[in-house]
Amino acid sequence: MSETGFKYSILASGSSGNSFYLETPKKKILVDAGLSGKKITSLLGEINRKPEDIDAILITHEHADHIHGVGVLARKYGMDLYANEKTWQAMENSKYLGNVDSSQKHIFEMGKTKTFGDIDIESFGVSHDAAAPQFYRFMKDDKSFVMLTDTGYVSDRMAGIVENADGYLIESNHDVEILRAGSYAWRLKQRILSDLGHLSNEDGAEAMIRAMGNRTKKIYLGHLSKENNIKELAHMTMVNQLAQADLGVGVDFQVYDTSPDTATTLTDI
Repeated sequence: MSETGFKYSILASGSSGNSFYLETPKKKILVDAGLSGKKITSLLGEINRKPEDIDAILITHEHADHIHGVGVLARKYGMDLYANEKTWQAMENSKYLGNVDSSQKHIFEMGKTKTFGDIDIESFGVSHDAAAPQFYRFMKDDKSFVMLTDTGYVSDRMAGIVENADGYLIESNHDVEILRAGSYAWRLKQRILSDLGHLSNEDGAEAMIRAMGNRTKKIYLGHLSKENNIKELAHMTMVNQLAQADLGVGVDFQVYDTSPDTATTLTDI
């Protein structure tokens, strides 16, 4: 019997670093490598995988918590790197990328779908203060998983692109009251709260209510701020808002937490 669907693990998600792992019978892919090469290697080890087996790294945008380990891994293991043109330009002078052989650099245009072996991956733009940030929907054998973090809001266009996936990694970056009362400079608070910032716990829940459908079985809360959120509060906000919208939380689908430094279990979709 041939294997269908694909496997994934959220290696790390948080304001300190992000990386997502995906595998099919033909391809092993990372999305972002926002921690040191050593830490990414250790996180892959938690799910019994090795960096030398990775075929490609897809890059969402040039912020350090998404590209910290990209250059090191690319040089050491020779994997292909994919980003859109503006993100490549923004990374040109980044200390994290350094010198990478031009043969490893590839363009993944925003709004396009690329086939990697036996999986189709669609990119879509988000609203964030980076050059041209984009996230991804992974599709194989009528199954799909969506990554959607690092956006200040979810437009109707975005919600349409990501609707009715089997699984989601959705941003629950901050609790608005904790952020407002916290020690961040006012300008930074304004940036996070803006349309080019990050989704709050409430925003992430509202986005899920609009996007999820009867196929949806798993929702992972991602990119939590260490300073401006509490894991239990993020989880409770999501569960409560979904329940208030009469969605079968805990019955039809489950809500899961992620960690900035521990990989989630390698899961089939």
